[in-house]
Amino acid sequence: MSQRQVLQVFEQYQKARTQFVQTVAELATRPQNIETLQNAGVMSLLRPLLLDVVPTIQQTAALALGRLANYNDDLAEAVVKGDILPQLVYSLAEQNRFYKKAAAFVLRAVGKHSPQLAQAIVDCGALDTLVICLEDFDPGVKEAAAWALGYIARHNAELSQAVVDAGAVPLLVLCIQEPEIALKRIAASALSDISKHSPELAQTVVDAGAIAHLAQMILNPDAKLKRQVLSALSQIAKHSVDLAEMGVEAEIFPVVLTCLKDSDEYVKKNAATLIREIAKHTPELSQLIVNAGGVAAVIDCIGNCKGNVRLPGIMMLGYVAAHSENLAMAVIISKGVPQLSICLSEEQEDHIKAAAAWALGQIGRHTPEHARAVAVTNVLPVLLSLYMETESSEDLQVKTKKALKNILQKCTYLPALEPLLHDAPPNILKHVVGQFSKVLPHDSKARRLFVTSGGLKKVQEIKAEPGSLLQEYINTINNCYPEEIVRYYSPGYSDALLERVENYQPVL
Repeated sequence: MSQRQVLQVFEQYQKARTQFVQTVAELATRPQNIETLQNAGVMSLLRPLLLDVVPTIQQTAALALGRLANYNDDLAEAVVKGDILPQLVYSLAEQNRFYKKAAAFVLRAVGKHSPQLAQAIVDCGALDTLVICLEDFDPGVKEAAAWALGYIARHNAELSQAVVDAGAVPLLVLCIQEPEIALKRIAASALSDISKHSPELAQTVVDAGAIAHLAQMILNPDAKLKRQVLSALSQIAKHSVDLAEMGVEAEIFPVVLTCLKDSDEYVKKNAATLIREIAKHTPELSQLIVNAGGVAAVIDCIGNCKGNVRLPGIMMLGYVAAHSENLAMAVIISKGVPQLSICLSEEQEDHIKAAAAWALGQIGRHTPEHARAVAVTNVLPVLLSLYMETESSEDLQVKTKKALKNILQKCTYLPALEPLLHDAPPNILKHVVGQFSKVLPHDSKARRLFVTSGGLKKVQEIKAEPGSLLQEYINTINNCYPEEIVRYYSPGYSDALLERVENYQPVL
């Protein structure tokens, strides 16, 4: 065989390898092909190509593996069991930028599925190499490494701590200062994933100076970047008063309120989540938000969106109102109650209804004035029907019951209570009757109205245990009226009258 023929054979072999990896990489982009590729044993065929002498074949083999591993955890598991990870880690440090990106993609694709698979990546020494990649001159390599680190950190505190211990945080903070938007997004997302697990991890991110840089990006025109920035600030603020105050000190107010009007639904949601995480800690932080116009802005936001986007805003109003009478009144003055009532009535998801019920309960529980502000929106019958609805989730039933109890124990606005006399079960009814027993002895106009509206008649029909609290309330109400009036509205009185008529002997 001549030298030319030998070269031709090698050329054909190279072409065949190139065509094979390119075809597999292409086929792996379509879910319907994955099972067939897996059954054909494609993993074991790709592994030796990671060591190929031709760089493009190495890169394409890594890309194909990444796409397969990304599809499901079985394939990711196969990458681990096939002893492919050590080769990828070695190549990350040695190869060119194209290969580094592809190798980091495989690590991300494997690590995203479960803590166990992410731990396998940590165990093979990948973190140190990924952190070195954060210092690479190529933004694409930095981005791929940041993405992989974020996917590992998001699972739990231990994995997140491993990423921190590898020295990733200061370099991620440098990455959010780079000019490339895609790199900023992924670095902010990774910082968010690291911060979410514990106050200590969040503090590590803060100590690296992340908050000031994140706060500066709240008004960046890129919606996807804003989502990640707001998420990272939320994950930091949620843990403690000190961490929340650091966000406030970075002057995120009133800037963050503009994000509540953003056209991107996730930007709105993440902005409301950040405000909620700050508001929940102390009355002082809630007051600061009120002073910045945050309550009114959140109420507007709730009115302009639907579904899960509303949820953090609804909860934020509940947290603000829970702190004090004055803060609850601030929610009322900003017309928060009608908006929460709308959410309660028109939302389909039980967990959103439950949040709205809880928030209304926090507003109404302070004073009769607060309870009246809630009751006049006609929300009490809605809460009652959701509580009694067999289709309602257990959480929704618990939240509506608690909200009703909170509001009823303060409510002295009788027109809102009266419909409940006819529909409420005994455990709610006692609170309703209890409120009538408090108001009627001191209000002659209300006593008269209670008779003409049928309330007194309804109270006589209630079967209460002798000596029970409910019976005491009924006795207090009955003592507000002449005995003959109470008898007149008692069940069976008309029959007794008719019997007297029948037995009556007229005087002739």
